[in-house]
Amino acid sequence: MGLIYPVIMCGGAGTRLWPTSRGAKPKQFQKFGADKTLFAAAIERVSLLASLARLVVVAGEDHARAVLADLRTLGVEADVLLEPQARDSAAAIAAAAAWVQRLDPNGVMVIVASDHHIPDAQDFRDAINACIPAAREGAIVTLGVRPTEANSAYGYIRPGASQESGIAAVAEFKEKPAPDIAASYVAEGYLWNSGNFVATAATFLDELRACEPEIAAAGLASVETAQPAIGVWRLGNAFCAAPRKSIDFAVMERTNRACVLPVSFAWSDLGAWDAIHAISVQDSQANAVLGQAVVKNGAGNLILAADGVAVAISGGRDLAVIAERDAVLVADLNQAQSVKALVEHMRRSDWPQANGVLDGYASLTTARETLRNWLFYSALPFWASMGVDRGFGGFVEALDLDGAAPPTRRRMRVQPRQSFVFGRAGAMGWAGPWRVAIEIGFEGLAQRFSRGDGLYRTLVDVDGQALEETAYLYDHAFVLLALAWSSGVMDNAEAKALSLLDQLTETFTHDRGGFSEVDNAFLSNPHMHLLEAAMAWVENGASPRWRGLAENLARLALEQLIDPQSGAIGEHYRADWQPAPGPAGALLEPGHQFEWAWLLARWARLGSDEAALHAARRLFAAGERGFDPARGVIVMQIDKSNAVIDPIARLWPQTEWLKAALILMEESRDGGERGFYEKQALAAVNAVDAFLLKNRPGLWRDKMTPDGGFVEEPAPASTLYHLIEAIRQLMASV
Repeated sequence: MGLIYPVIMCGGAGTRLWPTSRGAKPKQFQKFGADKTLFAAAIERVSLLASLARLVVVAGEDHARAVLADLRTLGVEADVLLEPQARDSAAAIAAAAAWVQRLDPNGVMVIVASDHHIPDAQDFRDAINACIPAAREGAIVTLGVRPTEANSAYGYIRPGASQESGIAAVAEFKEKPAPDIAASYVAEGYLWNSGNFVATAATFLDELRACEPEIAAAGLASVETAQPAIGVWRLGNAFCAAPRKSIDFAVMERTNRACVLPVSFAWSDLGAWDAIHAISVQDSQANAVLGQAVVKNGAGNLILAADGVAVAISGGRDLAVIAERDAVLVADLNQAQSVKALVEHMRRSDWPQANGVLDGYASLTTARETLRNWLFYSALPFWASMGVDRGFGGFVEALDLDGAAPPTRRRMRVQPRQSFVFGRAGAMGWAGPWRVAIEIGFEGLAQRFSRGDGLYRTLVDVDGQALEETAYLYDHAFVLLALAWSSGVMDNAEAKALSLLDQLTETFTHDRGGFSEVDNAFLSNPHMHLLEAAMAWVENGASPRWRGLAENLARLALEQLIDPQSGAIGEHYRADWQPAPGPAGALLEPGHQFEWAWLLARWARLGSDEAALHAARRLFAAGERGFDPARGVIVMQIDKSNAVIDPIARLWPQTEWLKAALILMEESRDGGERGFYEKQALAAVNAVDAFLLKNRPGLWRDKMTPDGGFVEEPAPASTLYHLIEAIRQLMASV
């Protein structure tokens, strides 16, 4: 006998509850004056059902963070299935049924909405338990609520003759009627259609195959190709092929298995602000006040004030006054259903408040202007001043929140990285002292890090005394990159770069292709930055030798480094460019997948290499496997089985995610693909923004902990290299 699998459906935008319900936080993730969200209340209702096996949640990718936050708060585990695209309830139920049947061929699904108000959880569970025997016999049982009024906002069910169990066959479904027709329905014993269903997974799939075979096929295929991510499963793109239909239209109005159990518990789908008023007060003439608000000489009003917002109302009757930090709604509660039309009007007028969320950027255009200003007027001036150590000669390693440089050892790589930053800044049109900064960086490199043999030591102390003489290939890639952007500042920049390349080739060339690092280590990371440097010279119209280097490095990545099964590039390799044995060979850094994707997409342009663009898309998908929906960020390390090795999220992988999404958005073949990468870019730019310090312009946090907090430490200078390229790409792509 199959167990019980509650399926919570998290679709729906709740547009009529604007401005509170919108964007990534629609009504199911709002509290509306309660102590928990509607979704959390739905979890609690179903978590105590008898014979419970496992909770299943179906949600859009935009809602993953909110879903996981409530699950974590309640301490409840669930299989979270993320839709790649909203396709209405029939497709969502098809995927859930395919998932449950794979777990348990006889499993019984209890399909509930995430955004309904049902105050008596035990009455609800009793009703569900009463439906299960009929469901095991092949029925699809829905709960029909006995009406308490003639409400034209609900659909209706005409029940047939009742059986001994109280369950009746459904005689007819009716869509939302006009008010006079709703009154006649109530008089004739019709029930409100609650949108809750109980049936086996097999029954749902059988009926979907019979009524909507395309939806059934898309649901099954999306589960077969589902990919695990951190805490969730992403349904395969086959889901997008499902016709957009509700389960009522697709199955319930056409099947001969539909049954209904009449119930009398309190229920509301909270479809508009009048419904929120109704559940908040017992007397319809009373004022419902949610948040910091006061009403004088008014009656029947609903006042909702967001955190940090105060609302005062004098007079007024039957009004909804909803005040969020960036938008205010004033509406007659008797016209609550018209709010959706208002939102549609605002969307046609491109009002960001119609779609946006209060935290983060609502559009890439807004992000572009904000981050450009942050870079030009905060970060670059700050680091050109406080980040330069003229006494040492060169750039500091980090800056604390007071703008002071902690006395710490200095890495060679920071000097060319910062020189590159200011060279890039000059090319982008920044009017600050970028030339002086480049001169100081190369002066410090020569004075403090030169070994005298044309290469550079990797580490000195705060006084410039050598701590480690080793010359790393990785470090020198940034010297080549910085020289490419020092035009007009450094004399004979390309000649110096070519001379250094000669020495690197002589010292590090590997007879199986590419280069070996110090101690005969075979690493992908130095090759990535050498490719970046070579392409910078190619883009600047330099010697053909750079194109040859770029082509060889791109070939190495495409033919040797990329795993043909996963499409990912590892960190550690053997001398034959096969993955290193053991954990080292299984290690993946999602940030590097995005960085490689960005570079190979650029190479696809430079070299007219379609294979490189295809590889870039696969690398992007590999990087996505490091996405943590609970925090909305990319983690540091996973392995080839997608297990998290290091859950810390640093700022730099978020910038690489952004760069890769933007360039692949530009290279998209159709509107659907472009929309996907644009959505990824918006998520990435908001991830980047989460690390930037609003009260310390020009500074950032570097490490986000697994609980979403941040490590208290100085901002590393080396991150500016990642930030400027991400913002430059944003400026170029949007």
